[in-house]
Amino acid sequence: MAYFQSKPTAGRHFLQIPGPTNVPDKVLRALDNPTMDHRGPDFGLLGAQILEKVKAVFKTTQPVIIYPASGTGAWEAALVNTLSPGDTVLMCETGQFAFLWREMAERLGLKPELIQTDWRRAVDVPGIAAKLRADTGHAIKAVCVVHNETSTGCTSRIDEVRAALDEAGHPALLLVDTISSLGSIDYRHDEWGVDVTIAGSQKGLMLPPGLSFNAISPKALKASESAKLPRSFWDWKPMLASNATGYFPYTPATNMLYALDTALDLLLAEGLENVFARHDRHAEATRRAVRAWGLEVQCEDPRHYSSALTAVRLPEGHSANALRAAILAKFNMSLGNGLGRLNDRVFRIGHLGDFNDLALMGTLSGVEMGLRIAGVPHQPGGVKAAMDYLSGNS
Repeated sequence: MAYFQSKPTAGRHFLQIPGPTNVPDKVLRALDNPTMDHRGPDFGLLGAQILEKVKAVFKTTQPVIIYPASGTGAWEAALVNTLSPGDTVLMCETGQFAFLWREMAERLGLKPELIQTDWRRAVDVPGIAAKLRADTGHAIKAVCVVHNETSTGCTSRIDEVRAALDEAGHPALLLVDTISSLGSIDYRHDEWGVDVTIAGSQKGLMLPPGLSFNAISPKALKASESAKLPRSFWDWKPMLASNATGYFPYTPATNMLYALDTALDLLLAEGLENVFARHDRHAEATRRAVRAWGLEVQCEDPRHYSSALTAVRLPEGHSANALRAAILAKFNMSLGNGLGRLNDRVFRIGHLGDFNDLALMGTLSGVEMGLRIAGVPHQPGGVKAAMDYLSGNS
């Protein structure tokens, strides 16, 4: 069966979750190429080309390692290549994905020192700074931050986290998850002094799930020489050795690499600054719609608004899951569910990846009609507010 759909519906499905995102036709066609010999000479040329080209999206001149895995695999790779059993890692629980990364750290034998938030704002930079200043013995070996928290729609200021490390004179590594921000929100691996940047294929890079990434600094590479956590599949050393000639130490996701090559071409042809401006514009239009409906954005601090997604709170006593189910049944549109403590409390609108004005207007129209059908108290006019903003800011 080419495509599973429990209830066939006319028209295309609107996939407006915050990832996986819609895959451009050119990328789908690239996936459709015949599989190449991953030990042959042509693959070495392709691999070398991709490994060099992908650096531009991370804004780095340093190596980027590509795994055939989800973003969760890249989390693990970042930890096991740089840390040892019992190491303390400073983490800030900004949402469900920060929570899950902390759980992984515990299972690997690390000791997370956690800064809590109310899941309505980005990382607590003053809290991180205070912890670093107090750690005069440098027990903290890494600071782990989620750049764009997909469960809440809050984006953290990585430059400010870097400044906190520098001001404290602390040698801890800086590990950053950009799984839902890379290719959607401005990010600068080298400039912000990040040691390991973690990413996945299925969001701003406009690919299906299946690839994950570690961009690594010289400091992180040095740390990997003495790190004692067990690693085999995730080990950077054999990857870097093979990557030097464009190859991989084990079978790569060959057709996904074809697709990545094409997706990178699309992003670089549009221009990364233009890509970021497009995401900023769609995010602002979405927030204007939410406010016009009389609803509340989950992220409370405008400095931390995400340009990749908007999480929307429903009034007390109303089910976000019931709203999503009604919109799916009536309009064939998928919206993101609330995760963890936000289950049934929020729904999430993804506006990242291969996305334009008309796609956003269709999405917001479906939400506004869905609010009415589901009996959620709201004011009409959200779609008009977004349309007025888009038409005046083209």
